[in-house]
Amino acid sequence: MAVNGSEGHAPKGAEEPENARDAAGPGDAVPAAAPAGGGGDTGALDLPVVVDTRVTRVYRFLRFLVRLINLAYFRTRVEGRDLVPAEGPVVIAPVHRSFIDFFIVSQVTERKLHYMAKDTLWRNERFGRFLLSVGAFPVHRESADREALRRAQAVLEAGEVLILFPEGERRSGPLVSDLHEGAAFLAARTGAPIVPVGIGGTATVMPKGTKLPRPRTVRVVVGPGLAPPARAASGRIPRSRIHALTTELAAAIQELYDHAVTLAGRA
Repeated sequence: MAVNGSEGHAPKGAEEPENARDAAGPGDAVPAAAPAGGGGDTGALDLPVVVDTRVTRVYRFLRFLVRLINLAYFRTRVEGRDLVPAEGPVVIAPVHRSFIDFFIVSQVTERKLHYMAKDTLWRNERFGRFLLSVGAFPVHRESADREALRRAQAVLEAGEVLILFPEGERRSGPLVSDLHEGAAFLAARTGAPIVPVGIGGTATVMPKGTKLPRPRTVRVVVGPGLAPPARAASGRIPRSRIHALTTELAAAIQELYDHAVTLAGRA
């Protein structure tokens, strides 16, 4: 479920930091980062890196409500659900054309989902614990790139499912391009596969700038998982392989998006 005020997308900084070493791997630590609250950013909260893997009754109830809305209101249908791994870390990488994409993409798996939300929602300690329980983790939008990477990596290292929109923000139009490298970088660091997802119909159901969605058909198409980059003979993963995986991911999402739009009959 998306948290109000957060679209679940990776911040633009969800790419490998410029001063990071040229290689990454499942056992490597994220480069030294500022404190979780964003370090010198005056508006950031100093919050610990916590991954709540519990599937509580509240979480189950909220997922049930979202599923009910997806099926009854948007008549959402999913093709390829079996391609999402039943266990282990995985990055779900959907196309992003509407605010409701995050709600819709929850249909691809029964597993608990984790996603980014702005850290100011954690100002109330009790509400912050609730957000953690439903899969959200805090990121300060103006903080260093590494904070988002560190928290996202913690989710994957806990063997969980991370929702990350590689386009970085809602976009318009039929083309999928200029992806951020956060998904590939995290795959390299954790060994998690990336599962591309196309979503058709949401750009019409709830275009950017509208407040209420329209009850129209939505179709979701899940593609085969993309393996993390292979290590070089040196034992490291060159940056060039991060670029190559990102290019492969863009092509996969484009194909799935085109198919989903065709099935839905609209973008």
